[in-house]
Amino acid sequence: MYIETPKKNISKSQEQVFDFLIELKNFEKLMPNSIDKFELINEDRFLFALKGMPEIVLQRKEQHPHNKIVLGAASDKLPFTLTADILSIADNETQVVLSFQGEFNAMMAMMIKTPITNFMDTLLENLGETLV
Repeated sequence: MYIETPKKNISKSQEQVFDFLIELKNFEKLMPNSIDKFELINEDRFLFALKGMPEIVLQRKEQHPHNKIVLGAASDKLPFTLTADILSIADNETQVVLSFQGEFNAMMAMMIKTPITNFMDTLLENLGETLV
């Protein structure tokens, strides 16, 4: 299953956006209002839970300064990645796209597609608001 957000323009430099996202503690600021728990485990891993959902541990899998960050599930039970592609448009204008890639059966994919899409849209919206 593959999901991609629409492109979001952010009025910050590519380096500023990248630096914000590689600090995993900053993801707490991007979480939806329905966040139930957020815990930084170490500099490469954090745990979060949304109300009514199981806890998810994400860890940094890759980073390519200043244009890409890949986070992935720490558990093999639900393997997926969340990627932020960061593209410089101008000195203080950056375009960000989030994408989700996971291997799920058809039933699971149908159940989680809308919540994941909404979650990613919220992360991106909050990124634009937080970095003003």
